[in-house]
Amino acid sequence: MGIMKSFMVKGLEVQLPIFCPDATKGVVKGVGFDDLEKAGVKGVVVNTYHLANSLGLSLVKVVGGIKKFVNWYGLVISDSGGFQIMSLIQEKNLFGKITERGIHFKKNGKTEIFTPEKSIQMQFALGADIMICLDDFTAVDAGKNEIEKSVEQTVSWAKRCKEEFLQQIKLRKISEKDKPKLFAVIQGGESKKLRARCAKELIAISFDGFGFGGWPLKKDGSLNKEILKFTADLMPNDLPKYALGVGNPQAVVNCFRFGYTIFDCVLPTRDARHKRLYVFKEDLDKTDILSAQNFYEYLYIEDEKYRRDFRPIEQGCDCLTCRTYSRAFIHHLLRVEDPSYFRLATIHNVRFYMRLTEKLKSMNYE
Repeated sequence: MGIMKSFMVKGLEVQLPIFCPDATKGVVKGVGFDDLEKAGVKGVVVNTYHLANSLGLSLVKVVGGIKKFVNWYGLVISDSGGFQIMSLIQEKNLFGKITERGIHFKKNGKTEIFTPEKSIQMQFALGADIMICLDDFTAVDAGKNEIEKSVEQTVSWAKRCKEEFLQQIKLRKISEKDKPKLFAVIQGGESKKLRARCAKELIAISFDGFGFGGWPLKKDGSLNKEILKFTADLMPNDLPKYALGVGNPQAVVNCFRFGYTIFDCVLPTRDARHKRLYVFKEDLDKTDILSAQNFYEYLYIEDEKYRRDFRPIEQGCDCLTCRTYSRAFIHHLLRVEDPSYFRLATIHNVRFYMRLTEKLKSMNYE
């Protein structure tokens, strides 16, 4: 398969594959970073735009970066912040516009501009280990001209991100050992021609890794396997391949088959809050995870049938929740609206994803 097994960044060895829960505003909802560490989490994803709004980068800078602020010393990936701003623009046409210069938007009645340079500067202020170039994405139903323009802008912005990245390294006098990594994002919608063009031009600029850009799902909600695999094949095999925003457990396995080794998604934490827990159908140690289909199922803990179910959420799970509490107790916490439900449910779902990636890590995929 030609998949990387590890890489070094800022003195930290990152074992692949890795799933990073979304700590959008510097926190994974419902749990502490000590809970994440005990669940086997090795990295998280933070969002540059949301952290700048909710926390203020000046405060993060004073304390020495996001890791020191939250007391987390695993991997930190910073999203460029562009997706969130552009999503608002696409949903509300009057909110702003996108130009070659950057993303123009209104904040507190004033027009601001979010540029590739500003995105990189903000990510350095956060002190992230892996930074993502600002890219221009399109809606799932975008036309050819719009997608082509998106590719042109993505490449142009990537060049500016790389230039600012090198400038920040120089200004901050960061050594090669302590240097973060910069990933570029390959756009092109469902056009293989545009995807190939985008990848070729980005590879020529030279980055430390590449990510899949755009929507990983088809209009019907199914995983766009063809375009995901095609895009992965465009990426150099000696660099990390990041499936941005992917996804549910089956999608993670499918994309691992295609060559992706870095994943992030809000699903495990969001589903926990929405009363949906993950359970492997069979003993994970005996499951051929790469060949199995429908290897997991959802347990809807709100259902009345769990009121007297004294088994753990999953018999083979080693998370704190399953080692300590029964389905009946978790169901009870939910019924009485006790906030500890969110912590215990989230711990379980996050640990499910860690067990999944640990299984993939242990497989012979040379």
